[in-house]
Amino acid sequence: MPYEKRTTAKSTPLPFIYQFTAGAIAGVSEVLVMYPLDVVKTRMQLQSNVAGKVHYTGLVDCLGKIVRQEGWKTLYRGITSPILMEAPKRATKFAFNEKFVNLYSQMFKTWNKQYICVVSGASAGVIEATVIVPFELVKVRMQDINSKFKSPLDALKRIVKQDGLLGMYGGLESTMLRHAFWNAGYFGIIYQVRNTLGTDKKSTWNDLIAGTIGGTMGCILNTPFDVVKSRVQSQHNVTKLANGQLVKKYDWAIPSVMKIYREEGFRALYKGFTPKIARLGPGGGILLIVFGAVTDLFQEMRLA
Repeated sequence: MPYEKRTTAKSTPLPFIYQFTAGAIAGVSEVLVMYPLDVVKTRMQLQSNVAGKVHYTGLVDCLGKIVRQEGWKTLYRGITSPILMEAPKRATKFAFNEKFVNLYSQMFKTWNKQYICVVSGASAGVIEATVIVPFELVKVRMQDINSKFKSPLDALKRIVKQDGLLGMYGGLESTMLRHAFWNAGYFGIIYQVRNTLGTDKKSTWNDLIAGTIGGTMGCILNTPFDVVKSRVQSQHNVTKLANGQLVKKYDWAIPSVMKIYREEGFRALYKGFTPKIARLGPGGGILLIVFGAVTDLFQEMRLA
């Protein structure tokens, strides 16, 4: 299993609603601490080297330029959307991951536990993506250096007005792949690290190590799809043809990955990797620690 259920001999596994709530609390805690790094990541992913114009050269350069040129408040621009998103996002991640672990363990009894963790994580990631796509779309539009939106609500209204309700799900496919790969790496590695450290010893330190390594592996696996997702959801994702017709430059994930590779090279597929891993490495540890602490609390409340 991706993490050991925190139970005692007298306790039973927590119901879905408790795990859902614990995941929500863990997600909001992580975003409040790590959001500025997400802004930096998105800015770096949206810039293209095709025209030879590089706005940011790295994490420190990007942070410095944002603060100097736009003010420190820009590091929290659009945070309303991710805060609203984090609760259902992380809640779905942990709660559905547990559901899939139980389901696949019963359906495929010959599978080893780590394989179940990987497949369960990927399955939960697909569901997670369908929940958070509209929030991600608004977040990317707000974080863009050229954003003209006054607020997340203003961005949402304009997206619906221009593209209709289905426009809120722009980038769904690339978001599904991003979350499937991240969750597969995250929960699969957590199981392996906890097995190595000894799952019988519950400790914050063990959770921090397992979650951080899991978050790091998730970033390594999913960053190319994250770059594509940011490009697909950007308000500037259009190319004007000679006949004046406007077409999307980036659409389906795999062709978009190949296009970025051809035009900008392999390194472009990992744009924003440093701020991303700086956030989601330790962020993965924070998620696991808070989730474990909250589920422990709920377990104690039920046994009291």
